[in-house]
Amino acid sequence: MAAPGHGWTGGGRPGTLFRMAGVKGQVQKRGAERRRALVDAAITLFARNGVRGTGVAAVAERAGVTPSALIHHFGSKDGLLRAVLEELDRRALERLSATPEARPTVRQAFDWFVRDAEHTAAAERELAALHLTLTAESLEPGSVLHAWFRDRGRALRARLADVFRRAVADGSARADLPVEALAAEAAAFLEGVHLLWLLDPGKVDLVAVNRGYFDALAARIEPPAPGR
Repeated sequence: MAAPGHGWTGGGRPGTLFRMAGVKGQVQKRGAERRRALVDAAITLFARNGVRGTGVAAVAERAGVTPSALIHHFGSKDGLLRAVLEELDRRALERLSATPEARPTVRQAFDWFVRDAEHTAAAERELAALHLTLTAESLEPGSVLHAWFRDRGRALRARLADVFRRAVADGSARADLPVEALAAEAAAFLEGVHLLWLLDPGKVDLVAVNRGYFDALAARIEPPAPGR
């Protein structure tokens, strides 16, 4: 009769299972670190040279790994690009101390957009240009990232609509607020203002235009004063 636990400790050697678990954890940690290094390298090179001007080998070299390691983690350059876009969104939420589960008020949500504009104007012009370029290249339904950008746009509009609906429900917004239309308008503004700023940064103040638009939109949303 085999000793109890024989199958868990590898031939009856006490502690083997736990050593194996420790090794597996180390491998997973190294894998996560390597993946993060590849995404960081890709963000830097994509912003500097563009996606078309950056090869898999260059990203791998900057991250200190082989091209085959990059393919192992992401499957392809397109898979890496998706990971980059997701990481940029994650960083933006983290920077704003926001979470996907957050339920901001109208003013809080608008403040997030203004603060994000401040960061973009100060430090991320190249990444903003990359985002818009990729969006434009993904307009055709058959393009690699079309579904990603389409779904991201839908998610943004849905989140904005939820913010407006909560405001209507708690009385901080007009009862007749056109929720879906306003959500589409705000999303369109965010895309358009970045394009104008990138084309003419000397004449278009990204932060000031964002602040002015969202202040005006907040005023439009508020219910009329009593007696009016």
